[in-house]
Amino acid sequence: MSVHMPTRPIASRFAFRGSRRAPAFSVSALLRAGAWSLIGLLAACGDRGRESAETKAETKAETRIAATAVSAQAITRASEWRLPAPAGAAQPDLVIAPDGRRLLSWVEPATGGAHRLRLAWADNAGWQAPITIAEGKDWFLNWADTPHVQALLDGSLWAHWLRSTGPSRMDYGIDLVRSGDGGRSWSVPQLVHPAGTRGDHGFVTFWTQAEDQLGIAWLDSRQKAAAGPDHSADAAHDGAHHGGGGAMMLRAALYGAQARPLAEWPLDASTCDCCTTSSAITDRGVVVVYRGRTAGEIRDTRIVRFDGRAWTAPRDVHTDGWHMPACPVNGPVVAARGHDVWVAWYTEAGGMPELRAAHSGDAGDHFDAPITLARGGQVLGRLGLALGDGRLLASWLEESGASGQRIVLGTYDLRWQSATRVEVATLAARGRASGMPRLRWADGAAWLVWTDVHDGKPRLKGASVR
Repeated sequence: MSVHMPTRPIASRFAFRGSRRAPAFSVSALLRAGAWSLIGLLAACGDRGRESAETKAETKAETRIAATAVSAQAITRASEWRLPAPAGAAQPDLVIAPDGRRLLSWVEPATGGAHRLRLAWADNAGWQAPITIAEGKDWFLNWADTPHVQALLDGSLWAHWLRSTGPSRMDYGIDLVRSGDGGRSWSVPQLVHPAGTRGDHGFVTFWTQAEDQLGIAWLDSRQKAAAGPDHSADAAHDGAHHGGGGAMMLRAALYGAQARPLAEWPLDASTCDCCTTSSAITDRGVVVVYRGRTAGEIRDTRIVRFDGRAWTAPRDVHTDGWHMPACPVNGPVVAARGHDVWVAWYTEAGGMPELRAAHSGDAGDHFDAPITLARGGQVLGRLGLALGDGRLLASWLEESGASGQRIVLGTYDLRWQSATRVEVATLAARGRASGMPRLRWADGAAWLVWTDVHDGKPRLKGASVR
């Protein structure tokens, strides 16, 4: 059952202090206006430690891009970015906080077979001391389904990890926590799905819904579990994680201050079981991209959008027609500004690994024909996508002969043209050991983090590209 949820306008008491009544702004208006201006908010906390005619729509989109784009000068110089994570750390996440700081999280081993989720943030002066978000022995760890963090305009920090919830190894759920004091203390972990629900829940994406509201979407197996056990699934999400009497679904929810749930929706009743999801904010609300699944096992990229009251029906970004009777563990990524949306994804619809990308000028209602970013047997995917200073940046992994893998960064104009390529790093890691690299843009540079292997142990690595 769909819930219609009015979203309260954002009025930041920090940004508009001194007036009797703060003016109301939408999330996207704040983003356009550059109102990530709560400088010092995290610093204080962290001192411790469309149109009816399509032709009109296309013309408007082209005009908008021409008006806002600056010269997409290539960035080609990669430098090592030293990270504060210790040996053994893996599963990195990287986000940009409202004040511009780079927030890095990771999972590291703890004593007695436990694991802990750690967080550190950096500005131009360097790294703050890492803090511990949570620690436990009952966590579900997976190379592709990793924890995430988010910082909201009200100064709150949010995080999630996966916790075992049942007798089967594939019974696990999403624990969500919030901190209102810069990470010194965290709320009691709560599952984002009903307690006692069998099956797996994960592949989360976070977004800012309002200054004090967190949006979250995830893959949910409650209808699949209700249809009966899926004995073809295994714990490693290696492509056999499919089948059974039901299908995995996409759901979303909103959480408010004090980590209270505000609303929840089912978005798509049949999705790929174990592909990553991604989200971005447009002038018409948040868009979420993910890999769908038809009865004929076609697994193409889909998109939904939330206007603050209701969600659109799922639609394909492009009908690739990729028949894949298993989960490729290779989800799409999205970036947005105003009405413009850019999506990149992995497919083998043409019989060869390929990275495709497309642009929409109407907040995801329609997409241009896709272009190819990379193609060939060496392409592994695991995409990252960022928008910065009049350019698009996409990162991905490739095989690098017999020596391991390499991380590639492509830069493009806002129509996915004028491409340049930078090989950021060569990795010793093979297969899944490199995990899911992360890409963000801040302070005039692309920032990347990934997992490599050193002396048989995972090790986080980073680079900046200017």
